[in-house]
Amino acid sequence: QVQLVESGGGLVQPGGSLRLSCAASGSSFSTYTMGWYRQTPGKQRELVAGISSGGSTNYVDSVKGRFTISRDNAFGMVYLQMNDLKPEDTAPYYCKARRAAPGAGWYEYWGQGTQVTVSS
Repeated sequence: QVQLVESGGGLVQPGGSLRLSCAASGSSFSTYTMGWYRQTPGKQRELVAGISSGGSTNYVDSVKGRFTISRDNAFGMVYLQMNDLKPEDTAPYYCKARRAAPGAGWYEYWGQGTQVTVSS
């Protein structure tokens, strides 16, 4: 079992920066693939950035060059550094942990979300 708590959201002007944090409690954090997701009205929740247990990262095209995901396994933390924010980045952002379950299937856990609003 993993519990995830996000923080760091808020209101920022276009071009500004925010750093989101996701604190994970539970065992075996380092074995989980972690991701940041967002959901805008009328759209499905989308993967914004992901980081594997080995540290490999991937990003949705719209944030490449602006967002950076990182993790600190010693402290059970995942971060999303967001620079040059745009109004279209406005959404609640969710942290997710995922890893394969023994035999078949997946363990998946979500945080409660943190709101990011980009507006002048």
